[in-house]
Amino acid sequence: MIPLPLARIAEITSGALAGMADPRAVVRGPVVIDSRAVEPGSLFVAIKGDRVDGHDFAAQAIEAGAVAVLASRPVDVPAVIVGDTVTAMTGLATAVCAELPATTVIGITGSAGKTTTKDLLARLTARIGPTVAPVESFNNEIGHPLTVLKADEDTRYLVLELSAREVGHITHLTRIAPPRIGVVLNVGTAHLGVFGGKEEIARAKGELVEALPADGVAVLNIDDPLVAAMAGRTGARVTWYGRASGADVRAENVTVDDRGRASFTLRTPSGAAPVGLRLYGEHAVENALAAAAAAYELGLPVATIAEELSEAEPRSRWRMEVTDREDGVTVINDAYNANPDSMRAAFGALDALAGDRRRFAVIASLRELGEDGPALNEELGRLAGGAGLVGLFVVGPDADPILAGAEAAVREAAGRVPAAGVPAAYAGPTSHAEASRAVGGPPGVGEPPGIGSAARLSPVVAFGDAPAAGVQGATRVSHAADAAQAGAELSALLAPGDVVLVKGPRAAGLERVAAALLGGERR
Repeated sequence: MIPLPLARIAEITSGALAGMADPRAVVRGPVVIDSRAVEPGSLFVAIKGDRVDGHDFAAQAIEAGAVAVLASRPVDVPAVIVGDTVTAMTGLATAVCAELPATTVIGITGSAGKTTTKDLLARLTARIGPTVAPVESFNNEIGHPLTVLKADEDTRYLVLELSAREVGHITHLTRIAPPRIGVVLNVGTAHLGVFGGKEEIARAKGELVEALPADGVAVLNIDDPLVAAMAGRTGARVTWYGRASGADVRAENVTVDDRGRASFTLRTPSGAAPVGLRLYGEHAVENALAAAAAAYELGLPVATIAEELSEAEPRSRWRMEVTDREDGVTVINDAYNANPDSMRAAFGALDALAGDRRRFAVIASLRELGEDGPALNEELGRLAGGAGLVGLFVVGPDADPILAGAEAAVREAAGRVPAAGVPAAYAGPTSHAEASRAVGGPPGVGEPPGIGSAARLSPVVAFGDAPAAGVQGATRVSHAADAAQAGAELSALLAPGDVVLVKGPRAAGLERVAAALLGGERR
């Protein structure tokens, strides 16, 4: 943050000094909302949450070296008292950004892939100047101004994620830090129930390109029709990225190795270079292209872009983290969040990485899908039920649609490719209760190692409509009350060489399943 005396902070936020605060005392940053993150020279912003009130930690923040507390009530320590601390922090971030004319602000939005694209682009911009980017997914009305307040006179690039839960949110964020480059990734089904339809999601995401100046650049995904249509909503220059031949920055000759990592030729208007991603999942190609297109507009040579993309490792936790245990079990921890589109991408990555190895998945019901929620969760169940799994664990409440979809998928598969010892006419259980009982033959018939006689018997089928690549056997579909139960039950089933996908919405806390399977191990 640029150095500011408390008197200036009070002026910007329309606040009043209290608690014997010295108006000449200078805040040099960082601005924090967690008292444990306070450093000498900090400003501690006290936010009252549902479970914790930051005002209760004001004295602790001052003892740790904070110059003052931005508070909405007296706290008996040096403070700037304001009406609302989040609003005041937003005003402070807006004022700070306005005093950084040499800083280029780049905004990234989309239904999926924002954090990965942000991480890649921040790596690229760091090659040409000091860069500030959010920690993890600091992309809302609190995280966004906190990130902006990290910038100072030396900052040349401010790479920001912009999220939206309703129309108008992105407009609000762009007023804090007006972008010169806006990157729109995709319009998917995340928060579908909140917005009411994909057209409304597109309307909200398009607020980013509407905020661009005439001499700015809109970086748009040519392969997504709803994103492509946003070209008509901006006066800025448009740069297209994607796989289509009409893209300015595109991927050619895409291949995926046996670890699910993509390689391709990066083609730009000024030349081409090979890229071999270390990120997992073919969907990472689109994120890499978006970052490449923005970097190309900043003047980075294509060879430099390709080099940095090829060296980039996953930076933000719980996003396609692939870890091999010493016994050969591979855990794919993609548990940070989930929506229908990212679920499809994750199962595609699982298929590519697992090959002919036994595969398991732990998932949970998707949220914020509105009236389409039951149907979309049932579709998720069908996807999982047809993904060649030995075991599927559905965690938490509202699991019925997923379970029903998974059951339907394995019934259909049973009619096409019977498992050993199971008649082709086998139709699976008639209720969820039957999922815990063996049906269709003697206990243990057609079961792979580690699956007990209580498992439902149905053939394993591969992702999509391809024939099974692995061993034919039972698909065990289980409902677990919570992550702890899923982790414990799954641990008992795993054998050396197995592959596990852990993927669900943030509220489900499925990262705890991955932690249980790995036991803190990371390799």
